[in-house]
Amino acid sequence: MKIFRNKLAVTIVLLSVTFLILIFKTIKSDNISLTGNGIGVTFNAIQGGIYKFNSKVKDSVSFIFNFSNVKKENEELRKKNSELESKALDYDSLKEENEKLRGMLNFKDQRSEYDYIGSDIIGKSGSGLLDQFVINKGSKDGIQKQMIAITEQGLVGQVTSTGSNWAIVQSLSNENLAVSGTIESTNDNGGIVKGYKDSDNRLLAKLYYLPLDSNIKTGDVILTSGLGGIYPKGIRIGSVISVEEDKGKVMKNAIIKPYVDFNKLEEVFIVLPKNKIDVKY
Repeated sequence: MKIFRNKLAVTIVLLSVTFLILIFKTIKSDNISLTGNGIGVTFNAIQGGIYKFNSKVKDSVSFIFNFSNVKKENEELRKKNSELESKALDYDSLKEENEKLRGMLNFKDQRSEYDYIGSDIIGKSGSGLLDQFVINKGSKDGIQKQMIAITEQGLVGQVTSTGSNWAIVQSLSNENLAVSGTIESTNDNGGIVKGYKDSDNRLLAKLYYLPLDSNIKTGDVILTSGLGGIYPKGIRIGSVISVEEDKGKVMKNAIIKPYVDFNKLEEVFIVLPKNKIDVKY
């Protein structure tokens, strides 16, 4: 192998010397011989190969020395990307919260005879996971039994028990909760709204005890009627998705889809009369 390398070196030197002699003669005679041109082409091919090889080696060495810098830049880019994703999530969360607050402010403007206490849901209880919610406000905040819980979408339920810094809200999805309802388009009263689950186990509600001649129809909006003195009048409950007749009992019932999605509840507002003497539920 050593002898081969020595011969290759000698050959390259001889070719180089020959090439230089030819260049000298060519300059002197201003003519390039066919033999000189052939040798020049051969030498240029060898020189080009050596140049390409050196370039590849140089690039590889440069990449090795710059690898740590490239790695550092990639880490910085990943960090910046993570920060941007975090900011985007924060923005979406703030946007959703602002929309909720705007909806609640609109409701408060329409129902200015009440005060409202905002509270977070911190737990769930009851036989069904969504039957009752535990909130982080209680009697020391002015919350009492039978007060009403709402969101900007509509009725959630009623406070059934309180502690100093907590309370339990029974939701409309509980079949034991009864609310007097009215049809917004006709102002017909007399129906009672209770929690209801269909065959697909959806959390719905049903308006019972409407007369057979009631004009209730699919799409009608159901509100609290205010009868019974517990629920304020005019709180949105849900919309009618179907109507059924019970001719045996001479009445109609209506299936309602509540406006509040009980699966996604995170906070509620408790409704308080500003003047407990003059303003009643």
